[in-house]
Amino acid sequence: MSDSTLPGIVITGGSGRMGQMLIRTVIESDAARLAGVVERAGHDWVGRDVGVCMGGAPLGVTVTDDALQAFSQAQAVIDFTAPAATVEFAALAAQARATHVIGTTGLSADDLARISAAARHATVVRAGNMSLGVNLLVQLTKRVAAALDEDFDIEIIEYHHNRKVDAPSGTALMLGEAAAEGRGVDLEEVADRG
Repeated sequence: MSDSTLPGIVITGGSGRMGQMLIRTVIESDAARLAGVVERAGHDWVGRDVGVCMGGAPLGVTVTDDALQAFSQAQAVIDFTAPAATVEFAALAAQARATHVIGTTGLSADDLARISAAARHATVVRAGNMSLGVNLLVQLTKRVAAALDEDFDIEIIEYHHNRKVDAPSGTALMLGEAAAEGRGVDLEEVADRG
């Protein structure tokens, strides 16, 4: 929907699987409009209509590599890209005063510190998994871990498709953090990854 009174959303990494799914979700929404799509400099989608790039009809939104300009035209940025890009986008979203929704995983402690610095200037929403069910499971994991004593081991085993770029996944890390918090320990001090 192109109603300029609706909140504008920019999707970063629009050519990726998640980016394309997010674009479709926004354009099908009656509550928001697609204000922009950002891709890395040199990508073959830059300068082209995103609808055509996705194999459909023109949507009137040209893919850009100028993130700050795109962010300044929107209320929110949805970002499921890569850690280095997400850190850069956090600073630019803060500069544009756009809410930055981050689903990127594999962020280092330094990346998180830089995102926290950006969050002093704009709203940042970040989760390793955006699913309501997983977030409920995280809360349950914290409670169960608090209820069980050290006689009980907590193990998280995960399986993914062969194109998964980070391990452990954001979901596994969320569950591990919840279990550690429930036990009152630091995950990094007790984790045994194999």
